Amino acid sequence: MSELDPIYTALGFSRAPFSISPDTSFFYPGSQHVTAYNNLLFAMRGGAMAVLTGEVGLGKTLICRNLLRNIPTNVHVALLANPLLSYAEILASIFKDFTGEAPRHPDSLAQTHEQLTNYAFKCAHLGEYLVVMVDEAQKLSAEALEGLRLLSNLETEQRKLISLVLVGQPELEKTLALRAMRPLRERIGVWCRLGPMSRAECASYVRHRMAVTRTSGDVHFSAMALFFLHRATKGVPRRINLVAERALLLAFGRSQHRINGFMVRRAVAELRPGRFA
Repeated sequence: MSELDPIYTALGFSRAPFSISPDTSFFYPGSQHVTAYNNLLFAMRGGAMAVLTGEVGLGKTLICRNLLRNIPTNVHVALLANPLLSYAEILASIFKDFTGEAPRHPDSLAQTHEQLTNYAFKCAHLGEYLVVMVDEAQKLSAEALEGLRLLSNLETEQRKLISLVLVGQPELEKTLALRAMRPLRERIGVWCRLGPMSRAECASYVRHRMAVTRTSGDVHFSAMALFFLHRATKGVPRRINLVAERALLLAFGRSQHRINGFMVRRAVAELRPGRFA
């Protein structure tokens, strides 16, 4: 147990309600997050190319983790967490994720591509779907993006063999807007953009996180506290978590169960120099 666990227990929580770790049990069923989740799941099962973009801290990773946790048994996902690899290394990594084995000739792009193609046709024959998901896709090189486009072109007469899901920051959109990326851009069937939460969504999000972890007690944020929380964080979930957690600890220090606007403003003042502008 962590050093802070006794504090959360005293406040009536089983664990930290505002942890910034991408824990799927905290998945917030807000409209834009559910829409993105459903659209990406549709793309993964239908062979479409999908793109999910959004600024840092908006919940892209949590959506992807939730997808990976809930994918159907006949869908297999290769997750590329390091987009800075060469395309040959990316292809070898994808093959190993799918098969559990390294390609016979990892340094040969052509032979690895042939092995992966054969494997994809075998899976299609068995009614299985393959998906390549790339995190931090804005860091992919032009060579890698073109290679992934060609990989996603593999198909039978009925469907595509490999779906491609690109997840990244808004810089990915700028890259895809380049003239050289037109062939790839025209293949995108699903495009989701996450934005900041509204004031109402922010309040609902805070209550959701507390409900998931609450075991007892009546610790809550006042309406004014939620107002200041949204204004200070601009509706970015990661920032909401940071400020809400600090405000929660301030309330504990004052032996209060009602978190007011002053506590939120104090939390923001303490966090602003080092955590966000």
